[in-house]
Amino acid sequence: MISGRAILLTACAAILTSSLAFAQLVQRSEIGFGLGTFNYTGDLVRSYDFGNSQPAATIFYRNNISKVISFRASFTAGKLSASDADNAIDAFGQKRNASFDIFLSEVSGVYEYHFLNWRDDIRRLRFTPYLFAGLALFNMSGMTNKAAQYSTIQMAVPFGGGMKYVVNPKYYIALEFGMRKTFFDYLDNISDGDKAYKNYQYGNGNDYDNYFFLGLTLTRTFYDIPCPTNPYR
Repeated sequence: MISGRAILLTACAAILTSSLAFAQLVQRSEIGFGLGTFNYTGDLVRSYDFGNSQPAATIFYRNNISKVISFRASFTAGKLSASDADNAIDAFGQKRNASFDIFLSEVSGVYEYHFLNWRDDIRRLRFTPYLFAGLALFNMSGMTNKAAQYSTIQMAVPFGGGMKYVVNPKYYIALEFGMRKTFFDYLDNISDGDKAYKNYQYGNGNDYDNYFFLGLTLTRTFYDIPCPTNPYR
């Protein structure tokens, strides 16, 4: 004969198993990396030009605050360069014949907004477009002696968007394009001289330089199973 204690233990085990089976998985933490390119606009290149793309890479940690909002902390680094000799803007650019080639590293924190409920277990939607914005600090190395006139660590405002696609429950990929709006005019290292007497050697000191990241990333998701709570509290 089965004792009352055995029945109680069996019932508790069944309840616990059922609770775990139906518990909602929470996608809290994610880590990832990506490969892509840096690009630049400023006094040497006025608009985005794929021909100036240089290799870059990124690693990041993401915390999913809600189903649509995430916070991402990233470290991104790569080369940044341009030259008047490649495609001078005008005759002044040809005469100036300036160039730069630097290594840029960046730490950033951004918030992401996802437009679709892409991880809904019922709808099985596997993709979503998203936007992001935040703050960043970047550091430049490999510059000429002019860099001594200012700090090589500067602030930027990263913003942009992309598309995410779920490969399986643990991994997804994303294609992202973002601009870094700076408050700095020396990425290309040619904005110098007296602005009252502008000549062909110098750029526009009132028009800040900017840089961009275009990349493909792979993300690994870690799941949490929330503990049951007492509904009678």
